[in-house]
Amino acid sequence: MTTVEERAGLLDRATAAGQAIPQLTSAEPMSLETAYAVQHAGIALREGRGERLAGVKLGFTSKAKAEQMGVSDVIIGSLTDRMRIEDGGTFDVGRGVHPRVEPEVAFRLGPDAELVAVAPALEIIDSRYRDFTFSLADVVADNTSASAFVLGPWAPIGQVAALAVDLLFDGEIVATGSTTDILGDPLRALPAAQRMAAAYGHRLLDGSVLLAGAATAAVALKPGTHVEARVAGLGSVSVRTKEG
Repeated sequence: MTTVEERAGLLDRATAAGQAIPQLTSAEPMSLETAYAVQHAGIALREGRGERLAGVKLGFTSKAKAEQMGVSDVIIGSLTDRMRIEDGGTFDVGRGVHPRVEPEVAFRLGPDAELVAVAPALEIIDSRYRDFTFSLADVVADNTSASAFVLGPWAPIGQVAALAVDLLFDGEIVATGSTTDILGDPLRALPAAQRMAAAYGHRLLDGSVLLAGAATAAVALKPGTHVEARVAGLGSVSVRTKEG
């Protein structure tokens, strides 16, 4: 039987090489508890190379996506400082397997894990599995497909429900949605994150980021594109893509 550390190593090497691997569950069954253990082991490998925890992210916060995956709860993953790209910065699509981007809402946490600020955000996801296909346990082990994130300007917490969201490539809208698609109200991300963190051993650190979830479907990235998310009332955030 493959150990937790061996599975984490497989995913870590796939991430570094930008090469897809078979789904872990194609070789042997994996419980959700084991999948989270694999996720934590993978983050420990990153920390061993000097990365620092920068926050957490939620997945399956869209009811439609959850139903599509046949799940009834959100999932949680970890963010590190090296996953962050500055607003207006550059992402190398060549380092990924099949990267996609989602417009999101991000929160900054305070010392008691309270929400202290909000910002528009982009999350770049990139499953390390062939064909971007996976089971619930597979995606959890793969740190919920986390790859990179970009934060826009922080603002005080206010009304964040029912805000229009647009995702643009080179100024053209490629996806539209609403913050209502994030758990009905992005503010519900905090109790969801607290519950999942307590259950699976994640840390909600002072000053860290909580990515609340996607407001539209993920869109595939290609090099040479200016990617922008606009969230009504919150502003915009952008990244440029390149290859090599």
